[in-house]
Amino acid sequence: MFKWNWNHSINIFSVVFFILAVLFLIILFSSTELIVNFLWFKELGYTKVFLTRYITEIEIGLIIFVALFILLFVYFSRAKEDFKKYSGDILSPQHIKQYNIAIFASSFVIAFLMAFIYAQKMWSHYLSFINSQNFGIKDPIFNYDVGLYIFRLPFIRDVYSLLIVVLFGIGILTILLYGLMFLSEKTMIYRVDSENVFKAIYNREILAIALRKIAVIGLLFFIILAFGYYLSSFDLLYSPRGVAFGASYTDVHVDLLFKRILSVASIALGVVFYMGATKKNIRMALLIPVVTIAVLTILSNVSASLVQSFVVAPNEIAKEEQYLRYNIDFTKMAYNLNNLEEKEFPADKELSIQDIQNNRQTVDNIRVNDYRPVKEVYDQLQGIRLYYAFNDIDIDRYFINGRYTQVFLAAREMQQKNLPSQAQTWINKHLKYTHGYGVVMSSVNSVTSEGFPNLLIKDIPPVSNIGIQVNRPEIYFGELTNDYVIVNTKQMEFDYPQGDNNKESVYQGKAGIPLNLATRILFTIKTGDLKILLSNDITSGSRILINRNILQRVDKIAPFLLYDNDPYIVVDGGKLYWIIDAYTYTRAFPYSEPDGLGLNLNYIRNSVKVVVDAYNGDVTFYVSDKKDPIISVYRKIFPDLFKELDKMPEGLRAHLRYPQLIFDVQANILKNYHMTNPQIFYNREDAWDIAKEKYSGKVQEMESQYIVMKIPGEQKEEFILMVPYTPVKKDNMVSWLAARMDGENYGKLILFKFPKNRLIYGPMQIESRIDQDPNISKELTLWDQKGSSVIRGNLLVIPIDSSVLYVQPLYIKSQNEKSLPEVKRVIVAYGDRIVMEETLEKAISKLFNISMQNMTPPSGTQAQEGTQDVKGLIEAANDLYNKANQSIQNGDWASYGSYIKQLGDVLKKLKDTAQ
Repeated sequence: MFKWNWNHSINIFSVVFFILAVLFLIILFSSTELIVNFLWFKELGYTKVFLTRYITEIEIGLIIFVALFILLFVYFSRAKEDFKKYSGDILSPQHIKQYNIAIFASSFVIAFLMAFIYAQKMWSHYLSFINSQNFGIKDPIFNYDVGLYIFRLPFIRDVYSLLIVVLFGIGILTILLYGLMFLSEKTMIYRVDSENVFKAIYNREILAIALRKIAVIGLLFFIILAFGYYLSSFDLLYSPRGVAFGASYTDVHVDLLFKRILSVASIALGVVFYMGATKKNIRMALLIPVVTIAVLTILSNVSASLVQSFVVAPNEIAKEEQYLRYNIDFTKMAYNLNNLEEKEFPADKELSIQDIQNNRQTVDNIRVNDYRPVKEVYDQLQGIRLYYAFNDIDIDRYFINGRYTQVFLAAREMQQKNLPSQAQTWINKHLKYTHGYGVVMSSVNSVTSEGFPNLLIKDIPPVSNIGIQVNRPEIYFGELTNDYVIVNTKQMEFDYPQGDNNKESVYQGKAGIPLNLATRILFTIKTGDLKILLSNDITSGSRILINRNILQRVDKIAPFLLYDNDPYIVVDGGKLYWIIDAYTYTRAFPYSEPDGLGLNLNYIRNSVKVVVDAYNGDVTFYVSDKKDPIISVYRKIFPDLFKELDKMPEGLRAHLRYPQLIFDVQANILKNYHMTNPQIFYNREDAWDIAKEKYSGKVQEMESQYIVMKIPGEQKEEFILMVPYTPVKKDNMVSWLAARMDGENYGKLILFKFPKNRLIYGPMQIESRIDQDPNISKELTLWDQKGSSVIRGNLLVIPIDSSVLYVQPLYIKSQNEKSLPEVKRVIVAYGDRIVMEETLEKAISKLFNISMQNMTPPSGTQAQEGTQDVKGLIEAANDLYNKANQSIQNGDWASYGSYIKQLGDVLKKLKDTAQ
């Protein structure tokens, strides 16, 4: 009688349990990143955006898997039948079952791997293909819409690649499988020769079957190869061979012809290969196709070289003229320069007192501070503690005291790596020192008596005397927030230092993924940090904040966009927000010149503005260029991702900037592409360079500059971005490019051209005149002695009416490591006159022999802004009153006195404004 062996069953259960546990851990560890990403996208409200990719991958993967599985299963099954037929072997049911399992498993594994690899590769191209749009622009060679090259061809090339790989793989499998059959003893036939000796001869049928299969595979391969040559003809639209980017005379008349010949020849060679393989003629099957393709390829290269040297080179302008025109037209379209407005800037007017009066707001916004020295000052004077840091200085404009004012602004972020070594604990880094605090703002056009920036918002908590309050100063998401933090724990979070103690707080926002037991295990696996699971400070109400670096944050949501590496902080409604410019781009715009700045693109649009809440981490994508076909396709793919720009809060819209990145790309392209005549373009008769300047003793290309100025012909000042040009290898100025960004004029480009028959000083010529001025050079030499150094700030080119003013601040810095650069002088040049004074006002007064202090802005220009300022002052007074009351409750009489003093100043300003 059978008896159950409990020990044996326990062993079996143990093994099974162990195997299941191992499989569970493998799946858990491998899927951790996927689960974390899902939870994070869900937290931000972008679950559908997250799922779009994976649903698409599953759809494509299933199609590829099913097609390949059926193909391979049928192929392996036929191979099995061939083996049975010619081996004469009668397989037992057990052997048949084993063969079928092997066939099924092999087909499944190969099909799954191919589907997995190509689904990841093809998903984005597939979505672009099915959601593609036309540009309404046709290329001049093939007469196809540009949308074909940008949206549809990438997916078609993926399909071509897949077919080539599949056919090649099946060909290799055929050789291996039927080669093994051919060599198998079971497929040998034994015969007796005339001397009664047994001899084994190979079964010729196996070879015949293999050759027939290879013949069919080869025929299909050559047909697909012919399609590949057809596709490769489109690559000529990006040829670098000619005098400009795109298909040239030789490409069109030689290369294109040979690609078509190769395409047709491939089909013919496929037939030749098929006939040679079926007839067992190896020479016909292999030698003829290989030699033919090699000869045609060599002949193509030799012909192209001969035509280029003996036909094109002697008559290059005539032969390449129409292709140059294509390049010029398509490059200007790709970089949005075809709508560029050109104006003459005579620069012949002598500035008068009335001109200065009419452009007083332009003059008042001339930047006498340079962002690089300003950052040093911010770091030392407003860093407060070692663990606070300013990543960079942003430039923006605000209404301050009713005036449209250009300012510097920087976020004070938490730099945890700067904590003292003994404070570098897990609790401090992840639970306590969780956020930065506040911003610093200073005017660009004024300095203190010590030569430091005039701070408008400063200290901790933020102190403002301009009506712009920061009521929610905590920065949990920024440019330096590179690690995770956990909020709402038993540990109070550090807010800011306050006397001998620290002000602490609890996070009141909504960001973060809740930490229950499951998510604690999940994040322990992801971070490799066991403290997340074991810490007693983490409660059921705790949340973990991840992906806090704002650039990484937005890129994780929409990696198909190109992001500007200079996000800027904005104060609106008492809260802090980051604005990041995002770009649609491609490398596949026909005939368009590559950017030349290392971005590896030849089409770009600033089609998206991204807003990130510095406290809650909310990320919102706004479409800023609805005319861009690329963003239209992305909107169809991700309908829940993008919002209309008019949905952006008005306070944030007022701070949108035309970004430097796209402006610099356009300015670089325009150096040559302002020339529209192909012959002039070919000879580079009027090629330009970005003007150069001398900064800190080194000659460098001028940076594009944000300035507030009145554009010639306009009625009021506006915020613009501009850069001047000089001729190649010359220093005189020939033009300047401006991008407008206020109101309805946002995004408009204007190119102002100087007269060609007159000398307009360029920045380097002004730099030389500064060096040559005996009074200035004497003082510079005196200051630049041992123990101190002179830093010459950016030389600003300021167009005013029909004249040009040049301004350069001078900094003095001691060689002491802790010393700060101080603005000591301002140099102003106009025409043949140049002066250096302690302030900009004194320099302009001396240069034009006027008194700036007695001049006022034109009346009536700031009525609306003044109304806004009254509202801001009322809000500031109310905020200071509340802070003063809170100080009394906390027993902090020092802060109470400071707030009351500030409240008095605000009330005085309110009274003056009301009058």
